[in-house]
This record gives sequence, C-alpha cells and structure tokens, in this order.
Amino acid sequence: MASLSVRIDLAPGGRLGPGKIELLEKIAALGSISAAGREMDMSYRRAWELVEELNALFPSPLVSARSGGRHGGGTALTALGACVVANYRTIEQAADAATRAAVAELEAELAATPTAAE
Repeated sequence: MASLSVRIDLAPGGRLGPGKIELLEKIAALGSISAAGREMDMSYRRAWELVEELNALFPSPLVSARSGGRHGGGTALTALGACVVANYRTIEQAADAATRAAVAELEAELAATPTAAE
C-alpha cells in the first residue's frame, strides 16, 4: 500500500520528518531519550544527536532535562516541542488528505502495470 511521507526542509539546512517526530513523541511518552531510542531500535548516542540537532534548529529547545531527585531525572518535551509535534501532525494530515486521490491513482496504475516477468 502506498503512503505519503512528509519531510519539511527548514532553513538553515535543518530537516523535520517522521523519524524525528516519532522520537519526540516517544520521549514525551516515556520521559527518557534512552528509552525512546530503544523503542526505535536506535542507539542512545544517535537519539541524543537527533535531540541536539532539533534543539539547535529552533530558537529554544524542544526537549529539556528534568532534574533528578527522589524519582530520578529524565527528559520531557517543552511547550515548543509539543507545538512542533502537533504542527507536524497537522501538516501530515492535510498533505494526506490533499493527495489521497492521486496516491490511490498511482496504486491503481501499479496494479494495472504488467510486471517484467509477464
């Protein structure tokens, strides 16, 4: 089944796409960069690099550290981080709705095209 994937190229050279958004959502749900990385079969180092990249891309951080204490520390999305995720999902839904018919047409063409073996 065909699907649309949205990647947004942001100046200066930053990118925002499904993988980074999924990482942010998992950080929000799990409260930990390492746990989010594990859920995505990603090393902690790679997850941390992506978080640093996202934090540097925007005027203020999308992910912030929570101080330790009795229940330990962790990470959380900032208000801006939650806003970026929500805006991305809105863009993704709008793009899907706008292209649904054309994607279905492409799928129909693929199904109607004889394969090389035929």
